[in-house]
Amino acid sequence: MSVEREVPGPGQQSVWDYPRPPSLEQTGRHVVVELGGVVIADTLRAWRVCETSHPPVYYIPRQDIADGVLRPSAGGSFCEWKGMASYWTVEAGGVSEPDAGWSYESPSARFVPMAGAVSFYPARMDRCLVDDEVVRPQAGGFYGGWITDEVVGPFKGQPGTAFW
Repeated sequence: MSVEREVPGPGQQSVWDYPRPPSLEQTGRHVVVELGGVVIADTLRAWRVCETSHPPVYYIPRQDIADGVLRPSAGGSFCEWKGMASYWTVEAGGVSEPDAGWSYESPSARFVPMAGAVSFYPARMDRCLVDDEVVRPQAGGFYGGWITDEVVGPFKGQPGTAFW
């Protein structure tokens, strides 16, 4: 399938330049997640995963997530690169979002540094921020990419993109 790649402007990245298998880097960017009017995560040491056709996904170390906001869910999924994902119900400020967070408790060797760190579906949170910019969620319900002004697509997740 031919994809019409957006041309990145100054200071931007194209998700079509991201690697496959995905990259992993720890970032010093300020990442914040809010739910129910409460800051549930705040870190300067998130893990950033970038994969071809996907917006970056930020994983937050468990130590930088508020106590008591995560409850294990029964769900799970498998990533060909990272391994088995565990899902989390996220609860704060009287709001409960089932399966709105996920982590890799025992990831494949390449992703061991981020073991136990949790990412959140931006569409299911009040807000997710990267360096004070409000994140836009990746389309569809399966992928959890964090879209900011620094990334251009098109992004996997829209109707018709399942086999990119």
